[in-house]
Amino acid sequence: MPVPPDPILRAAVRWLERLPVSGAARLRALFTAHSEFSDITPTQYEAAYAWIQDTGLLDDLHSSIPARRRVFDSAMLHSRAPWFRDAGLLVCTPDELPDDALRAAASLGLSEDEAFGQLSSVWGKVDTQERSRIGAAGELALIELLEASTAARIEHVAAWSDGFGYDIAVHDAQKSAHLEVKSTTRRGRLTVHLSRNEFETMRRDPYWELVAIRLTLDHELEDVATVPKEWIAAQAPADSGVNGRWESCRLDVPPDVPVPGIACIADALTGEAPAFLKGAAGRSG
Repeated sequence: MPVPPDPILRAAVRWLERLPVSGAARLRALFTAHSEFSDITPTQYEAAYAWIQDTGLLDDLHSSIPARRRVFDSAMLHSRAPWFRDAGLLVCTPDELPDDALRAAASLGLSEDEAFGQLSSVWGKVDTQERSRIGAAGELALIELLEASTAARIEHVAAWSDGFGYDIAVHDAQKSAHLEVKSTTRRGRLTVHLSRNEFETMRRDPYWELVAIRLTLDHELEDVATVPKEWIAAQAPADSGVNGRWESCRLDVPPDVPVPGIACIADALTGEAPAFLKGAAGRSG
């Protein structure tokens, strides 16, 4: 749904501010009869009530978060605006807030800085959940593919602990591979979130490889590539003082950087392994 019109947003705030102490029927009468609330029509009040019900705002009427901030967060989260999915890349400063977000903020009495902070918080939570969901699907899809494409022993070590610094171990008679898996459903852009532990593991573990996986929207694996360790090392931040240390970073990987397939396990692959796993087919964008 689009960001609701200004009267709906303001009416939503009035509902949320008063429902903890008054019933809905009493508030309907108040909003209809009292001149203080006549700037919004009864129809708009009803539309606002339906909206806060649909978005789940009625589930926590006693929240300590101010109503106007809850309404703004919900408006952004449920707007389905095309820019929201990429807000972390598209909206890096308050000056870059889209028009619908600015309109909602002005209607709710939020400054641009406040709106930017709220948007960053909402998008960050959604992005973290989405990355976790897609990441888990990618790991399982790669494990399934490897088990069908090699006789090597496959261990999903990330299912035991996140302390290994990689997700999947591949053990062949000749050698092992430690695969850190990063998954996406996007075409033409790969964004990698790397933890300090993963980076330090890369530096000391000669068997470590970063494997980039592209999934379809149905979580079917359609492409596999490896991001060179030399490129990662060149892009990662550096601690600038003894009292500061980075713990995670985001790397935007250009399309020409990933190398098709997983070269470190090529000798262990069977003849039935798909071409893109062997690196015989290039990435499709």
